[in-house]
Amino acid sequence: MRSFFKCSSQQALLVFLLSMKVFSCGTPKLKLSDNQLKTTGQSFYEQIAGAPLAIREELAIDMILSGSVPSFLQKLVPVKVAIEDTLTGKRIRATFFVMPDYVSVGTSTNWARVPLSPMAAQVLADSLGCFLPTAKMVDAIWEQAAVRLDPVPMYAFRDSSVTFWQHHLIIEGQRQGRKGLIAGIKKDVVLSARVATDPRPNRVAIYGWHRLNGKVIQPLYVGHVRDYVDYSHGVRLVWKKVKVRGKWMEYTDLLADERLKGLLCAEDDCSFWRYATED
Repeated sequence: MRSFFKCSSQQALLVFLLSMKVFSCGTPKLKLSDNQLKTTGQSFYEQIAGAPLAIREELAIDMILSGSVPSFLQKLVPVKVAIEDTLTGKRIRATFFVMPDYVSVGTSTNWARVPLSPMAAQVLADSLGCFLPTAKMVDAIWEQAAVRLDPVPMYAFRDSSVTFWQHHLIIEGQRQGRKGLIAGIKKDVVLSARVATDPRPNRVAIYGWHRLNGKVIQPLYVGHVRDYVDYSHGVRLVWKKVKVRGKWMEYTDLLADERLKGLLCAEDDCSFWRYATED
């Protein structure tokens, strides 16, 4: 078995233990390592210019787990969902907590969104006590977003780090400093049973890129191999515990519960809970 990414086990353990402290405050907050020598978003993109996927993702993981993340991303935002209980007919309400924006590298004044493969996304999720959203969750995030922006497609050098940086700058021009939960700017890397059932191996599921009218540019899609990453892809982490009827519940337990899985998942099979990080 070959690991896609090598990061310090001590570093990952420290970050995970720090992240577990959030529950004493009610609203989850990712507590990353307190690194005073943070890398800026612009510096990150200068370092990875022309680098292959494995190198740039290893660097991104290392920088993020070392604390080079804008502080506003660390405070997670609640998203409320509800379904009807098929047995009682009563409403079941739940709240999951998400990053207000997509995974980024940098400081609070100089940062940049970083598209990642599902393997890199899963490494970060595992290290930070999080998971990746489903398509249904992406819809709920868009519906409750404070800042909705129209997607900006780009057509040349889609998988180039230069295009990644340019797309980030375009989004920032659209955002104009507005704050809060943002949506419509990226296609999400999502969990989907189609990854496991597709006859083609090593797939990634992507979904979203909502227009302002709510229609998505990207329906749920598993046509790309998992090591294809382009400028439009985004990774939004979700806290692994979901508050269901006022009580915390592990997302894996929720997705395994036939009565509750509909809170997070609209597929018949909701058992695909994570991407492999080794082959």
